[in-house]
Amino acid sequence: MKIPAIALLTVTAALALGGQVSAATHRAPAAKTLTVVMHDPGCHWFSLHGKLATTASVRGPIRLRNLDEATLKVASRAELRLLPVGKSIRLARGHYVVMMVGQAVDDNYLKLTVR
Repeated sequence: MKIPAIALLTVTAALALGGQVSAATHRAPAAKTLTVVMHDPGCHWFSLHGKLATTASVRGPIRLRNLDEATLKVASRAELRLLPVGKSIRLARGHYVVMMVGQAVDDNYLKLTVR
């Protein structure tokens, strides 16, 4: 009777370790990159598939990259983050407004929804 009990414990341990190994190899989905670029008129735009837009709705998480001419302010209900030129930040689900630091009144306010 001791042999089946040991075999049962061995199988149980192997299954438990197998579950841990498969959980350890699971990775979060890679973040897609959304780029903010400089273009007149309006100063800054989202670059989406080669086209310029002031609004974007994307499935997240995403990485927002700043290729504009100045630091950007990325505002949500919870926080305000600064994004220097040439840098990127990761954004989770939510609604965001993107504007430039010291922005002129006729420049674009970009609206981003991450689903």
